[in-house]
Amino acid sequence: MLQKIPNYIKYIFTNVLFLFLYILIFRILFYQFFAQLDEVSSSEIQKAFWLGIRFDLKLAVITFFPLAALILIVNYQFFKKKIYKKIANLYLILCYLILTLFFLFDFGYYDYLSIRLDASSLRFLSNLKISSQVLVESYPIYKGLLGLLLLCFIIYKLSKFIYNAYTNQTNTLSKKIKTFYFIGTVLLLSYGIYNSLTHYPLRWSQAFFSKKNEVNQFALNPVLYFFDSFAYRNEGIDLKSFKNYYPVMANYLNLPKDKVSFERKVVFDSTYTKKPNVVIVMMESVGVKPMSYFGNPIHSTPKMDSIIKKSLVFSNFYVHKSGTAPSVFASVTGLPDIDGVRTASRNPLIQDQRIIFDQFKGYEKLYFLGGSANWANIRSVFQSNIKGLKIFEEGSYKTEKRADVWGIDDYELFKESNKELEKLSKENKPFIAYIQTASNHMPFTVPDEQESYKPLNENEVSDALLEKSGFKSVAQLNALRYLDFNIGKFLERAKNSGYYDNTIFAFFGDHNTAMKRTENFTKEYDLNIQLQHVPFFINAPNFVKTGTMTKNGKLIDLFPTIASLAKVNHTNYTLGNNLLDSLPKNTASFVYLKSKGEPTVGLIQDSLYYSKTNISKTTGLYNLNTKEVKDIQNEHPLISKKMDSLLSAYYHSTKYLYLNNKKKKQ
Repeated sequence: MLQKIPNYIKYIFTNVLFLFLYILIFRILFYQFFAQLDEVSSSEIQKAFWLGIRFDLKLAVITFFPLAALILIVNYQFFKKKIYKKIANLYLILCYLILTLFFLFDFGYYDYLSIRLDASSLRFLSNLKISSQVLVESYPIYKGLLGLLLLCFIIYKLSKFIYNAYTNQTNTLSKKIKTFYFIGTVLLLSYGIYNSLTHYPLRWSQAFFSKKNEVNQFALNPVLYFFDSFAYRNEGIDLKSFKNYYPVMANYLNLPKDKVSFERKVVFDSTYTKKPNVVIVMMESVGVKPMSYFGNPIHSTPKMDSIIKKSLVFSNFYVHKSGTAPSVFASVTGLPDIDGVRTASRNPLIQDQRIIFDQFKGYEKLYFLGGSANWANIRSVFQSNIKGLKIFEEGSYKTEKRADVWGIDDYELFKESNKELEKLSKENKPFIAYIQTASNHMPFTVPDEQESYKPLNENEVSDALLEKSGFKSVAQLNALRYLDFNIGKFLERAKNSGYYDNTIFAFFGDHNTAMKRTENFTKEYDLNIQLQHVPFFINAPNFVKTGTMTKNGKLIDLFPTIASLAKVNHTNYTLGNNLLDSLPKNTASFVYLKSKGEPTVGLIQDSLYYSKTNISKTTGLYNLNTKEVKDIQNEHPLISKKMDSLLSAYYHSTKYLYLNNKKKKQ
């Protein structure tokens, strides 16, 4: 029977088979090293694996389909002309190479953010130089390039072998038989792409059948999902929806009901005789889960633990979106980053904003980072909105010891920042400074020794303890320990320099680092909001009482809170609240993430989390205090309705303010 099948048909399906097996290898590698399915039932794993195989087959067929179309058109001529052999070899080499690169990038992306590759990952191409350096410093890139060259050679040999294996057929077929094979092959390949017996084709959404995010991520094929996710480009302002939900936001923020206005003037009866300084420290990749203060079994953050005990800490504080650029944008502008594909900082149309940072009159305004402010267009976010801002970046400091792709490390950054702040303090010039750390980020570059800091060796942390803590590696743990050491050292320098007592120090994490599932914060892990839950604490013994505040907070609340604590008269044009205000009781945290494979907005109030996907409008209500991931919205329809309204109000108000919060021309 097989002998009667034309060789060019056999050639098509042989190559599809090899492509499928090659893609399947990457699925097995992902399962083995990244999937983290130890606590998942075998039935769910089997279902995810079966779905994954179908996705992989679909990709294999799509990959080979252009060449298959050419072969079906020329049929036997394909083996008679050398040009077709060259086309086939080149095409297959490129296909295997591109697929390999996709999967390798997917592995790194998942290791960093615990999500598969999607269109939003293109934001890293905006800073190609930095992204390339991160890759070089984090992974064995040069060995990998050698491996890719070897792969190209193997594919070339395999392609030639398969081609030569089918060149020996001499019999010809009638037009009727050729037509039969043509139609049959097209139908089989089409079914491989459609991949379903129902009215609907196999779609990415089918991968999201489980309540456990890691299962759904395993089922996905990152190449197909990457292109599918391009459908999530941002929508513009929906004025009708905004007007419908403005009354909800007006009631929540105590805004005018008879007109659209987000303006809230904050004027204090009395201010401090000596203006307090303000230092805001953005802690790279720090969430509550890896910190020992919040229950991590490894003594990971001893310095911060002791500082928090003498600070006001907000235990239910969330950033809006996982990523450094989104958190910098939100903290400075007071508006959440809800860009579906890139980041709001990269959108030139929304750079002009009326912000609180700019209203610190009489203050020296400074921004410190170890690398370049051109990263993610962050320079524009600061300079477009803050008059008189001084930016200190790589190349600005007197002493610079470049550590890695992110420039000077946190030790040097804090040391150089302290010099500037000490100088201003001695000149009796009040200041507000924003310090952006980076050492707790891949490639996790830490020194062999820095004063009292020494990295732990692999054998100093047992595998069992590392697993229980959720850290993926000792290197990841060491990076956090190094940041912890540097924060303690920074406050020590501030005290020695004489400005500590008159300074409000605010520390927040820009997002959590990707961690394994553990007994701590399991519900947040399962609902994919673990990356958003971060520490926020204010260390200022002379200005705020020590304690823990459990009300829900969010990143855009940062500046309203700090400005009020410093008694700086200001006008708030944003969606943020003063967390120290005792009037709002039922506060909420607004988050933007990926759920069930699509952009999702969520609202956290007390112990409840309400989510809604942006495209399919799938909703869910969950109790964060229970172990089971159970949708309880049918049991609490009134609560669900109220949270849905507030959630929609946040979303549409943000869209509106992006383009309607511009500074007035002077």
